[in-house]
Amino acid sequence: MRVAITFDVEHDCPPYLTTVRGMEEGLPKLLDLMGEKRVKATFFFTAEMAKRFPELVRRVIDEGHELGSHNYDHERLDKLSLEKGRRTIEKSLEVLRKFGDVVSFRAPNLQFPDEYYGVLEKNGILVDSSKATYKGYRSGVNFFGNVLEVPTSTTSSVIRLPWRFQRIIHPRLKEPRVYFAHPWEFVPMQKEKIRWDCRFNTGDKAIELLGRLIDYYKSQGAEFMKMQEFYEVYGKLKRD
Repeated sequence: MRVAITFDVEHDCPPYLTTVRGMEEGLPKLLDLMGEKRVKATFFFTAEMAKRFPELVRRVIDEGHELGSHNYDHERLDKLSLEKGRRTIEKSLEVLRKFGDVVSFRAPNLQFPDEYYGVLEKNGILVDSSKATYKGYRSGVNFFGNVLEVPTSTTSSVIRLPWRFQRIIHPRLKEPRVYFAHPWEFVPMQKEKIRWDCRFNTGDKAIELLGRLIDYYKSQGAEFMKMQEFYEVYGKLKRD
């Protein structure tokens, strides 16, 4: 069983807020948890957050996690022309690759028109994780040119549900099981003027539930993978 824990590293709850509590408080807690559980994850950074918090980017890399791109400043690709979208992707990679290799991408809001696969391939991206099975994507893990699509399995709020509900959901997911969350979900957001589903069980409860999810998969003997490792596995199958 293959499982990926991924994080979309952005300012707090776009487009509703412009604060960065998730960066200041949430991301360090997440890195502490992943270190405690000895699990490697993929962190899709916006270039803006990488520029503002370079020490956190370096910590991600130093602790053996993967750095990916979440576009430049959380621009939605479905709201841009292809040319403007291409430029934001290239700008993000220019910033992020100053820290290390970047071969994975996730589009903000999981909005990714198919014509962007060519843009990713031309810019050295090997793995995309912008499609979502819970939004109706049915092609599974698949190659588009030389870019491997590894879709997300659930919306991020699922991992904040009470465990009695989660224990029903997780076994029903198709493999590989790809989870994502945001650093801002791991600071208390209950008093913010944002959607209810972005507020409930945020803060320390979210940390507790993520730890429980990891323990659940460890008890199942799951293999935790970074996104770039999927390319190694499925690329070999494609060549064979």
